[in-house]
Amino acid sequence: MTNQVSEFPTERTFQYQHSLPPLPVPSLEGSLAKYLDAVRPFATEEEYQVTAAVVKRFGEGIGKDLHQKLLQRARTRRNWLEEWWLDAAYLELRYPSQLNVNFGGPAPYLEHCWPPTEGVQLQRTSISMWHTLQYWDLLRTERLDPHKAGNVVLDMDQFRMLFCTCKIPGVTKDTIINYFKTESEGPCPSHVVVMCKGRFFSFDAVCDGYILTPPELLRQLTHVKQCCEGEPAGDGVAALTSEERTRWAKAREYLIGIDPANKTILEIIQSSLFVVSLDDAKPYATAENYTPVTREALTGDPTIRWGDKSYNSLSFADGTFGSNCDHAPYDAMVLVTHCYYVDQQLKATDGRWKGSETVRPMPLPEELVFTVDDRVRSDVAHAKQQYFETTQDLQVVCYAFTSFGKAAIKQRKLHPDTFIQLALQLAYYRQHGRLGSCYETAMTRRFYHGRTETMRPCTLEAQNWCHTMLLPAASAEAKRKALLLAFNKHNKLMAEAQNGKGFDRHLLGLYLIAKEEGLPMPDLFTDPLYSKSGGGGNFTLSTSLVGYTTVLGAVAPMVHHGYGFFYRIGDDRIVASCTAWKSSPETDAEALFQNLVSSLHEMLHLATTAQL
Repeated sequence: MTNQVSEFPTERTFQYQHSLPPLPVPSLEGSLAKYLDAVRPFATEEEYQVTAAVVKRFGEGIGKDLHQKLLQRARTRRNWLEEWWLDAAYLELRYPSQLNVNFGGPAPYLEHCWPPTEGVQLQRTSISMWHTLQYWDLLRTERLDPHKAGNVVLDMDQFRMLFCTCKIPGVTKDTIINYFKTESEGPCPSHVVVMCKGRFFSFDAVCDGYILTPPELLRQLTHVKQCCEGEPAGDGVAALTSEERTRWAKAREYLIGIDPANKTILEIIQSSLFVVSLDDAKPYATAENYTPVTREALTGDPTIRWGDKSYNSLSFADGTFGSNCDHAPYDAMVLVTHCYYVDQQLKATDGRWKGSETVRPMPLPEELVFTVDDRVRSDVAHAKQQYFETTQDLQVVCYAFTSFGKAAIKQRKLHPDTFIQLALQLAYYRQHGRLGSCYETAMTRRFYHGRTETMRPCTLEAQNWCHTMLLPAASAEAKRKALLLAFNKHNKLMAEAQNGKGFDRHLLGLYLIAKEEGLPMPDLFTDPLYSKSGGGGNFTLSTSLVGYTTVLGAVAPMVHHGYGFFYRIGDDRIVASCTAWKSSPETDAEALFQNLVSSLHEMLHLATTAQL
């Protein structure tokens, strides 16, 4: 994840794209055996036997035909999943994506050079914008070294989607539009959109071939702020992006219909490098408690962020920062890598600009004013109402656990990510008296256009370990033995998933072929254990390791009775964000975090008393 940037790179950012291996199709027998193993913790013996029979019938019958058709599809595509995944996981969804799909998070700068401070919002924004524009230039000129896992080259395609990218709502299905080009491919849009008090402004971030300096960016931002100061708020058209997708698509069509100039404004926003949101909120987070800024990033003012944009950079009035991004075009590691680059640059310069203070003559930002009528105003009011109702129902907590981190875990020869996943299983088990079906993101970027695979941490071994931990009569030795078995199983499944040998995406492919061919839905997908174990997007715990950097994110839960759980692992701390729906009587994100803390302590104690 660390950004290797070379002045004279020997490898270009996207140079290996054509030599990456295609995404493999796992064997049908292997996937079905793994699936059966995964449902076991959620079944009685009787239920398990019923499911085993369903799986056997599927494997010997319709499953075989579907698998052959999938192999056929894979012969003509370097990534048989790519288009399907985009459609099924993102573009065909109709519920509001801004809160249910997007990810948001706090910027880490408050931990060092930029603690919450009043009166510095625009100055800091100009510097962080400048670093972001440098990152765009690194991608444009392909000077960002390609990522590797050891010696294995990873796919970099998603990095093309960070800038100049937007989702467009459709009545039945959305689309993604991407205007980014590398220098060798041709010209690329270079304007940014700044949103303030429900109004839109745009200016070019490049003047005479050079990126604007922080003093020049500050001049542009100051102009925007002065235009909005003491004036009534704008119409807040951006709130429409937080709507249910079909409703937003129809509202957008209407907006274009009442004035063709509205279409031009939409295109300016869509093609912009990114959106900067000047927010009056003052979340006042600390390095120990990131909750206020994380909540604001996920659930803040919908009139000053464009929910469909691949990157909204959020600037708060107390000098802190966050982001909110559409998940469809890329996975979180793209934004994490970018934010970590900015963080490292800010650290190295103590958050200051040390270059020229000269401001070149250039056009001031142009205000983009939508033509609206009563119907549009009513659509905006409806969008805001549904957004606020939903966001008020989301519980968000984000804390740093500072007792230990990666160093202490690795010292005990344990994998830090597996350590936290098992601690989470124990925390959930303790709080709810049962196991929670769990999704952990596994990265498949070693394959062409690879994104993710599901890794299911709730294994039979994890279940046995949790059960043993809560048995008063269990000896420390029995607990350690059970823990080691759970660790080994988790590590094995994660390695398989990353190497294209997971089973969830394979099953999704078989499901989609049946659906596309108009076949009756196979019993495997209607069997109660399929959804009970998390299949079909029904995971109670939706989790992801955001990495070993300073950057964190947050997501809403996948299901109403579930949790969203993102975490980052530092040398001496673990920072986690946890979300839950307040309207679910079962869940409590605050309690889950406190149970996690207890689990982490117990596990380290267990690993310390006898090095595993």
